[in-house]
Amino acid sequence: MMKKGIILFVCSITTSLFFGQVEEQPLDSVAEKMIIIEGDSIVQSSIALDEVYVFSKLKFPTYKDKLRYYILRRKTIKVYPYAKLAAERLSELNDSLANIKKKRKRKKYTKQVQKYIEGEFSDELKKLTRTEGQILIKLIYRQTGKTTYGLVKELRSGWRAFWYSTTAKMFKISLKEEYNPSVVQEDYLIEDILQRAFAASRLEPQKSALDFNYMDLEDKWSTAQKKGGK
Repeated sequence: MMKKGIILFVCSITTSLFFGQVEEQPLDSVAEKMIIIEGDSIVQSSIALDEVYVFSKLKFPTYKDKLRYYILRRKTIKVYPYAKLAAERLSELNDSLANIKKKRKRKKYTKQVQKYIEGEFSDELKKLTRTEGQILIKLIYRQTGKTTYGLVKELRSGWRAFWYSTTAKMFKISLKEEYNPSVVQEDYLIEDILQRAFAASRLEPQKSALDFNYMDLEDKWSTAQKKGGK
């Protein structure tokens, strides 16, 4: 019994060491440290981590620039959830329409979705200021890759009437506005605000439909700021 107890004890230690520590295993004739993660049957040479941005400290050339940034931040954080919701609803609509073959049923379903989205958006959109409305148009482009004008054109009369009555007509803004943070400084500032809010869990992130890298943008605009300050 004593021998059996010792054997079991040694086996348990060996098993614990095997699953709890890093081992040396040959890989293509090269000794490489391999990692075994509890609950994972795949032996790995590294652990994949989520991308994390290290943000530089906010610096502003003038007090006016600082004030502009913080006003823009308040407005961006306010309207981003609407852009995110619009992108989600559009994705759901497109996925559902892909499974509806008959034109009459597609038209009927689109009208139902339009009515539902109007109920979600209409009252809130009417409360936005002109600048908040324009930021929303830009963020919808960020999330969908399409201008609001293009979306209402695709979805025809129902959405066109809705958007023009609740946004463009009220705010006198352009529904053709795009989002280009690599060229337009205000768009870069909006992106900077979003990335910092995502990192602080102040906003729920949603992948942009556009192809850009925030770190590249940060390098470009910080360099431009330094040159402008000389």
